[in-house]
Amino acid sequence: MPPIRAACLGTTTALVTLLACAPVAVASATGIDSAHATGKDRVITLIGRLAEQSRFPVNPGGAPAQGDRTVVRSTLFDEAGKQVGETAGTCTTTRVADGGAEVCIVTYTLPDGQISVQGMVFGHLVPGPPPSFDNAITGGTGKYDRARGSVHADTIATGTRRFTIDLKG
Repeated sequence: MPPIRAACLGTTTALVTLLACAPVAVASATGIDSAHATGKDRVITLIGRLAEQSRFPVNPGGAPAQGDRTVVRSTLFDEAGKQVGETAGTCTTTRVADGGAEVCIVTYTLPDGQISVQGMVFGHLVPGPPPSFDNAITGGTGKYDRARGSVHADTIATGTRRFTIDLKG
């Protein structure tokens, strides 16, 4: 199936924006070392701006369905507005009832390594701004080798999310 490009798909936009703007830890860009490297907990805040999004529906032109997939890419910025990396990921719809649910897998590429995140997003099919979510950090590379913790995401504007990354030491 060819991809369907969408700037605002409502339910899918929530999920896509969520994934595209998922949290990332920034070591060199912000002067913050990873939790693994220091043995301490760290909280990092990043801003993600949606750059690209494609939707691959099971029923093109039809209602959302289990198995719909969204692919996203976002650009990441530190709190000072400096570009520090990007995210890329996919979300797959697992439930369409009760506002919907998706499972997402996202990788954040940063100057000193990558962070892998995955988890569920609930309510992505509800009209309005994308829902807030919490996902697990499942690993990483470079300075983020063996990273653990969680990411909390909030929508702060259309196509823009704030990510609070809680790295555990």
